[in-house]
Amino acid sequence: MKKTLRLAAAAVLPMLFPALARAADFDGAVLSPLWGVPFAGILLSIALLPLLAPSFWHHHYGKISAAWALAFLLPFAAIYGAGLAGGQLVHALVAEYIPFIILLTALFTVAGGIHIRGNLHGAPGLNTAILAIGAVLASFMGTTGASMLLIRPLIRANDNRLHKVHVIVFFIFIVSNAGGSLTPLGDPPLFLGFLKGVSFFWTVQNILPETLFIVGVLLALFYAIDRHYYRKEGVLPVDPTPDTPRIGFDGAANFWLLGGVVVLVLLSGFWKSPVSFDVFGTPVGLPGLVRDVGLLLIALVSYKLTAPKVHADNQFEWGPMAEVAKLFAGIFLTIIPVIAMLKAGTQGPFGAIVSAVTRADGQPDPAMYFWATGVLSSFLDNAPTYLVFFNTAGGDPAALMTTYASTLAAISAGAVFMGANSYIGNAPNLMVKAIAESRGVRMPSFFGYMAWSVAILIPLFVISTFLFFR
Repeated sequence: MKKTLRLAAAAVLPMLFPALARAADFDGAVLSPLWGVPFAGILLSIALLPLLAPSFWHHHYGKISAAWALAFLLPFAAIYGAGLAGGQLVHALVAEYIPFIILLTALFTVAGGIHIRGNLHGAPGLNTAILAIGAVLASFMGTTGASMLLIRPLIRANDNRLHKVHVIVFFIFIVSNAGGSLTPLGDPPLFLGFLKGVSFFWTVQNILPETLFIVGVLLALFYAIDRHYYRKEGVLPVDPTPDTPRIGFDGAANFWLLGGVVVLVLLSGFWKSPVSFDVFGTPVGLPGLVRDVGLLLIALVSYKLTAPKVHADNQFEWGPMAEVAKLFAGIFLTIIPVIAMLKAGTQGPFGAIVSAVTRADGQPDPAMYFWATGVLSSFLDNAPTYLVFFNTAGGDPAALMTTYASTLAAISAGAVFMGANSYIGNAPNLMVKAIAESRGVRMPSFFGYMAWSVAILIPLFVISTFLFFR
């Protein structure tokens, strides 16, 4: 029988607040769809306020995110009790948000300490090559790591181009999303599947054709669009970035630290320990704790070790990371009732969505799983969305990897690919947007970006459905 080590404080506090210890789960079937209003509110705020009140949004987006979180938590506590609300708050923070932000911070810091020296010239061929390299790297160092490593040199390479928004948009499509579909290191949903028992190499063995199709077509489309603008507009008379004698890397020690991030993430998946700590009813396993502490240490070492000149050359600053942290704090909290209602299955308020993924004979429908997982991943956090449909499909990794392999492939592809449909579909999307805007690139609005994704990605996903998920 496994022994569980509990923190002394965690052993005492549930005695003082017993409801917290029982608050890890609740039945979403009893909730009204109105509990989704705060989540819809934060989405609409992200979409509309930068257009309608840009100055107000820029100075107060953190407060707005907190206000929507309180708009859920306070009424929930009043109706269902402070114990249940507190337990949900602790679970969302300890089990989901904090590990999520720690990993992003480590990747953001380490990648921000690597400066690709020299002035690359953003011609169509070079830009396409950078996106292709990023797509490969994304499955091995994560979409966040690959995005943070390559977005700055890509922006610098194109700072003499008149029209460059499309470069950043396709970068988000390819590097920040689709490229991370081949290993559990690539994207959080696949890592959660790995923790649930899906083998490490299952994804590359089962959705490689889908990934090659999506990435290949996107690269071809990008080259055609970029070539059109390059021939039509040319480049500025003076390149803002002066040429240097050679291309190279500064802060190369961060590559070793990046390897440390990969090792810690892998270790937390392979290492099975009976030791866990109970934090108000939320178990925190020793492997996850070691991973998170290790990632924080790596981020600290990277920041201290990297020469100030490297950070200056990279124009490294914490603004993009702070924006993601504040907005996703609100998203992770307001999403609590939405995920609970989805988990309630056919008996819940969103039962129609769950029913839609099952055929009349009771067998799962891969095409519907692809679209249901994908559409929700476009606006909800794609990691818990993956888990909802993983469990809806039976939750047995052995069966899903064999008998229902096409269903698991559809869930995996939908969660990763369609995270590119909106800025909030995947955390690197917002980070890339913030970095680009800090460098003077006028990125599309929330709906402006979705106009790109609807025009380019949705037709590709329709074709993919007929090719791979029928």
